[in-house]
Amino acid sequence: MASPTRDLPAVLVDYERHLVSERDLAPHTVRAYLSDVAGLLEHADRLGKSDLAELDLRTLRSWLAHQQVTGRSRTTLARRATAVRVFTAWLARTGRIPTDVGASLRSPKAHQTLPPVLRQDEARELVTGLAHLADEESPLGLRDLAILELLYATGVRVGELVALDLDDLDRSRHVARVLGKGRKERTVPYGQPAARAVDAWLSRGRPQLVAPGAGAALFLGARGGRIDQRAVRTLVHRRIADVPGAPDIGPHGLRHTAATHLLEGGADLRSVQELLGHASLATTQLYTHVSTDRLRQAYRQAHPRA
Repeated sequence: MASPTRDLPAVLVDYERHLVSERDLAPHTVRAYLSDVAGLLEHADRLGKSDLAELDLRTLRSWLAHQQVTGRSRTTLARRATAVRVFTAWLARTGRIPTDVGASLRSPKAHQTLPPVLRQDEARELVTGLAHLADEESPLGLRDLAILELLYATGVRVGELVALDLDDLDRSRHVARVLGKGRKERTVPYGQPAARAVDAWLSRGRPQLVAPGAGAALFLGARGGRIDQRAVRTLVHRRIADVPGAPDIGPHGLRHTAATHLLEGGADLRSVQELLGHASLATTQLYTHVSTDRLRQAYRQAHPRA
């Protein structure tokens, strides 16, 4: 059997085809997995494992240990362990190695932390303050208000927001069709304030900005094409900076804010999981810790015998 170093290009070409066509992973995920696998094979080659069939659990653990020593975070280590398991499972299934040596590889437990979130009064100030500016009929002001309202109302990821097309909104029912991770489609509701902001943008803002080639994009950049994620992050940071005392958060922070406020308002975990598009309920449960921490802080501040 060829050595990993010599056979690396051919193996990775076949593996990339698997990730794209069979697993339907996003381009950035494919790039990350390929980079991780390339690093693993180079590490194995340095240890004298000249054949793919010589990959064993000790080699995999050695590679992860080397990552830890060089300062990689637990989150990165967990992702790379997942990439290795996917790779060795594919190798075994396609007959390139006799057994799946990565099946027993455990992921380092990642530190599960969440970014700061806005208080409800801060979220209200964010959109109401901007609404006064939008009254001036600035196309960008109308757009920014619609984006902030929709991000906060739905908790969608920034990539999901910028991918929205006009026909993804059912404006009569106030729901949006969202294509999430793994190309899983879900329907998310939004309320009256977001509906009013979106309607104003579509009727009075978008027509002034739209340029040839914009297609059916719901939100547009300053030049009239589909807005990109970087522009959305910039506008969120800029607008939140105008809210006194608010933490500096981006679109992902607004997603966490939406989830936290839903749970504080009494929504059940399963509903929030479906709204956010989480594959695992454990991910959604992280938000209960945020709500509990805030409840404990309020208790300490307000109760005379706290």
